[in-house]
Amino acid sequence: MKILVTGAGGFLGKNLVCNLKNAGYDEVFSYDISSTEEEFNTYTGQCDFVFHLAGVNRPKDPREFVTGNAGLTEKLISRLKECGNKVPILLSSSIQAGLNNDYGKSKREAEELVFSYGRDEDVPVYVYRFPNLFGKWSRPNYNTVIATFCHNIARDLPIRIDDREHVVSLAYVDDVIGQFLRILKTGIRLPAGEFVTFPPNLIYERKLGYIADTILSFKKSREDLMVPDMRDEFVSKLYSTYLSFLPEEGFSYPLKKNSDQRGSFTEFLKSTDRGQVSINVSHPGITKGQHWHNSKNEKFLVVSGRGRIEFRKIGTEEVITYHVSGDNPEVVDIPTGYTHNIINEGDTDLVTVMWANEIFDPEHPDTFYETV
Repeated sequence: MKILVTGAGGFLGKNLVCNLKNAGYDEVFSYDISSTEEEFNTYTGQCDFVFHLAGVNRPKDPREFVTGNAGLTEKLISRLKECGNKVPILLSSSIQAGLNNDYGKSKREAEELVFSYGRDEDVPVYVYRFPNLFGKWSRPNYNTVIATFCHNIARDLPIRIDDREHVVSLAYVDDVIGQFLRILKTGIRLPAGEFVTFPPNLIYERKLGYIADTILSFKKSREDLMVPDMRDEFVSKLYSTYLSFLPEEGFSYPLKKNSDQRGSFTEFLKSTDRGQVSINVSHPGITKGQHWHNSKNEKFLVVSGRGRIEFRKIGTEEVITYHVSGDNPEVVDIPTGYTHNIINEGDTDLVTVMWANEIFDPEHPDTFYETV
């Protein structure tokens, strides 16, 4: 199947082209502003499906709205008719097509051209009116406010919010691509003149202030180590978008390493409901722990070195021993009410990933010294 994508170099187009190839579509014709007229003629003559994503939304001259939106759509349809190539067209339009501004009028005219083409040629057409789209590869100060916020916050640049209570309607680019691929695979056909309805559960209505605060919390997470609430689909998608805007020299960040003669302890990740993850290093011959908890519980995973973990239930004398090694990864649960330790029995550092069910609170540590 040969697929033509107009606007292939743009935010939506780039995501689509890459994922068409991921889905196994090897013959993808990428048409963009840098493409030649000869390429345009070849692609329109050979394609089996058209994703018409090209358009203009921030021109220097308002007249470009007409040429870049309605004009290009008319050119595309005329060329397909000249070739006798009756192929389905999917048009990416905007909710602004319902408005009376220059941009909205040009998008509405493009929609009408595609609907007319579908009726005239008796072929399926798909017209989406999208809200603001966000995701990787979007352009700051062009595609969406989220792109601008992510770009600026990741670089310690100021952001401007005129009205924190203003609500914006948003859709995530990967969800859009998923819809496109579904249509391509199923070939569903809609009644003439009917828009494709984007799933309401994939449209997010959020206040600008909330969006800005959430992105700022992502930046702060490098200091407080708090993991965003990934149960919230919007937050999860927003976090993925934010990471795509990190400057290339800023992918990494330091952690506070607490060291002494025994080794080191470094906190890695924290969450309000899933506790925290830390990395513990013990030098050869060192014993750490020798304490117990009322409610706090932990999991230990040795990833390098060789050691043993000992337990004794409070009020008893029997010692329970588990031998652990990075060569045979296994998780050891640390039950409440058992004093415990971890001893390095090897000749190299013992490295242990430790998870605790709650974030350490120095005011209420729930940790009581008692040797095993």
